[in-house]
Amino acid sequence: MTGKARPIPAGELRAAVDAVRPWLAGEAEQPPRSVLGAAVRTSTRWLAQQVPGRSVELRVPPHVAVQLVPGPRHTRGTPPNVVETDAATWLRLATGELTWAQALADGRVSASGNRADLSTHLPLAPLRRP
Repeated sequence: MTGKARPIPAGELRAAVDAVRPWLAGEAEQPPRSVLGAAVRTSTRWLAQQVPGRSVELRVPPHVAVQLVPGPRHTRGTPPNVVETDAATWLRLATGELTWAQALADGRVSASGNRADLSTHLPLAPLRRP
């Protein structure tokens, strides 16, 4: 996150992700790029506001890249701690439909660096199903 972004309320996070849940469950066609992008951006930025820092870069191309997790920050070039995945995988991790360990084992997530383990932050609390 750059600058002083407006905090994202949990309700806004839930609304953005709820719009893509039928697709994630295989019950609907892929939503429009704007809807999918909003779910990805809102959820990654919500996580960045919960775990502020600049030591890990979370990339979900082509939608967003955010920095989060306390620790040493990087200023130039490729950061030493990078997590990269696709939109569907990220949203499944964020909602708890997929575990971090499963995503790594299946090669759905690329995580490099000693701080690039986001498992303790997933799923995102407001998105957990009761």
